[in-house]
Amino acid sequence: MLQTPGFLRAMKPGEEPAVDGLLRAAFGGDAEVRLVARLRKAGAMAGESVLPGPEGQAEVVGYFALSQMRQPRGWLCLAPVAIHPEWQGRGHGRRMIKMLAGWAGAAGQTVVVLGEPGFYTGRGFSRDRAAGLASPYPVDHTLILAPGENIPAKTLVYPAAFG
Repeated sequence: MLQTPGFLRAMKPGEEPAVDGLLRAAFGGDAEVRLVARLRKAGAMAGESVLPGPEGQAEVVGYFALSQMRQPRGWLCLAPVAIHPEWQGRGHGRRMIKMLAGWAGAAGQTVVVLGEPGFYTGRGFSRDRAAGLASPYPVDHTLILAPGENIPAKTLVYPAAFG
């Protein structure tokens, strides 16, 4: 029988252990678990979304976090993004990010991600539009999803939890 995950939704209180387990499985360690914990503790988290497992199962198979950038004010940072290894390669990550891009576009929100350009450019993020950004991280892997067509010239200051 074909198993499909549920619908992307906001993370519920009490799902933190399931998200931690997903992050460990997807990244092979605790670095992202610690990052998410620091973002939560600092109050920098703007939102967390999960892709629950099939109905009747308690697992979380996908996750992403949005945190508030320190600069530019009002911008969001997308990190981390994870799909459980057993669910990778089926398009679930692409659909999650497309849904995020749809929300950001409707809300007029700017989102920055540090990631694989080949994955994010096909989902609404632009490396070309990020060319004017100054970042403490590699600019060639920095992408932006923002209203308009301009190339913003801004300095990115990530939440302290990324330090």
